[in-house]
Amino acid sequence: MRLPTELVALTDEQNHILDLCRRFAEQEIRPIAREVDEADTEVPWDIWYSAAKVGLTSFMLPEAYGGGGFTDVFTQCLVQEELCTGDLAIGNLLTANGFFAHPILELGTGEQRERFLTPLGAQRPPMTSLAVTEPDTGSDAASLTTRAVRKGDRYVLSGRKAWISNAGASEHYIVFATVDPALRARGVTAFVLHRDTPGFTVSEPWKKMGQRALINAELVLDEVEVPERDRIGAEGEGFRGLMHTFDRSRTILAAAATGVARAATEYATEYARQRRQFGKPIIEHQAVAFRLADMATRVESARLMTWRAAKRIDAGLPAGRESAMAKLVASETAMFATWAAVQTLGGWGYSREFLVEKWMRDAKLEEIEEGTSDIQRLIISRSLDDRR
Repeated sequence: MRLPTELVALTDEQNHILDLCRRFAEQEIRPIAREVDEADTEVPWDIWYSAAKVGLTSFMLPEAYGGGGFTDVFTQCLVQEELCTGDLAIGNLLTANGFFAHPILELGTGEQRERFLTPLGAQRPPMTSLAVTEPDTGSDAASLTTRAVRKGDRYVLSGRKAWISNAGASEHYIVFATVDPALRARGVTAFVLHRDTPGFTVSEPWKKMGQRALINAELVLDEVEVPERDRIGAEGEGFRGLMHTFDRSRTILAAAATGVARAATEYATEYARQRRQFGKPIIEHQAVAFRLADMATRVESARLMTWRAAKRIDAGLPAGRESAMAKLVASETAMFATWAAVQTLGGWGYSREFLVEKWMRDAKLEEIEEGTSDIQRLIISRSLDDRR
C-alpha cells in the first residue's frame, strides 16, 4: 500500500529515511518479531543498538545534539508508520528517546539539553522513559499524587508511577510530580531522575498480552532527592509541556497504529491471493473481498487523519482535537485490521505460525495507551463547540 505522496511532496531527506526504514523493518525488525514476543520481558538490546547505528533511535533529535534533525511531527509519523509495519512494539521502542527529549526541548535550559540529550545520539545510546501515569490517576494528569517537596536547593519526590515503558532499562526518567495537589494542573512539575538515585526502585516487568518488546513496570519513589538543576522548566510548567508532548505522542502513536494496520492488510491480501477455496482464490469471494476493502479504506483514512494532526502541530496550530481524532481512528483501525487479518487466515490466523495473531494482541494496547479510546472521545466531544 503506497503512501499517498501525491498529496504531500517529500524531500530527498524524507525519501532517504523512508527507504532506510522500509529496509530496516523488512530485514531487521520483522524477522525477529516472533522471537522478541516470546522472550516476553527481556529488553531487545540487539535491535536497539542496530537501530542506533543507522540513526533510528535519534532521528527525532535536533542535529545540534547529535540527532537526525527530523524534528517535525509529519516526518516522525512517516518514519513511525514504516517501522511499525515491521513490528509495532519494536517500532514504539525505537522512538522512546524522542518522546523523552520533547519536554526537555520545550522547557529545559541549554545546559540541560546538552547534558541529557547529547548522549542519546551516540552509537550505543541509553534508553529513557517518561513517567506520568499513576496507579489511581490514569489519564488525568492534573490529578497526580506524586509529591515534590522543596527543601533548599533540592526536591524530595515520593509516590508511585505505573505502566512506565522501558522501566528498569532506562538510564534517565522524566518524572512528573506536583508541588501542591490543590493546584492541580498548575502544580505539575517535571524532573529528570537517574536510575541510580537512592530511594528509586523499579518493580519486576509486568507480563502483558502484547507489545512485549516494550517492557512496562512500576516505579516507586521513596523520598528521592533531586537537585533543583534537574527540574525541567519552572514549578507548575510541567503540565503545559506534558500536554504538548501528548499532542505529539498521540499523533505519532496514530502513525504506529496505522503501520500495524497496513501490515495486517498487506499480509491478509497476499494470503487471500494465494489461498484457494471452492476452486478459486479466496480474494474472489465477496465476503473476503469486502473485508479487505474495509481494511484498506480504514488504513487510508487513519493515515490522512494522522497527517492532518501532524501538519497542524508543525504549523503551530492547536491540535489537541485532531491528535485525539487521529489516535482514536488509527487505534481502532489497527484493532479492526488485525482482527480482519486473523479472520481472513481462518485457523492459520489463530495459530502462532503466522504473525497476525501477534499483531492483534499488539494492536489492543493502541486503544489504551496515552489515553484510552474513551478518553479520546471525551477530548473530541469537549471540543465540538470550539470555533477554531
